[in-house]
Amino acid sequence: QVQLVESGGGLVQAGGSLRLSCAASGRTLNYYIMGWFRRAPGKEREFVATINRSGENTDYTNSVKGRVTISRDNAKNTVYLQMNSLKPEDTAVYYCAAGIIGPGTRSYDYNYWGQGTQVTVSS
Repeated sequence: QVQLVESGGGLVQAGGSLRLSCAASGRTLNYYIMGWFRRAPGKEREFVATINRSGENTDYTNSVKGRVTISRDNAKNTVYLQMNSLKPEDTAVYYCAAGIIGPGTRSYDYNYWGQGTQVTVSS
């Protein structure tokens, strides 16, 4: 089992950047594929990015491609989401998740979830 805690959210102006972190405790992180999801007000939770166990393969939802980078440091048991050129439509609660079986683009690929961190982008 693994516990996940997100951090790094906040209020930023459009065009700005944030780096979210997801710190894991319990089982070592390199056992899991990792993903980031988000839930905007009044909307369903949606996939943002995923990364495989080694960090060699990543995938992104189309709306963030070219602006967002997912990475992981297994030695630090931490996953990151670097977000650049932020837009108001990126405003959401961002969740980190850990799973066993991919591809990692679906909520049900993941077994463990963090509590989320709020990202607010002002126009």
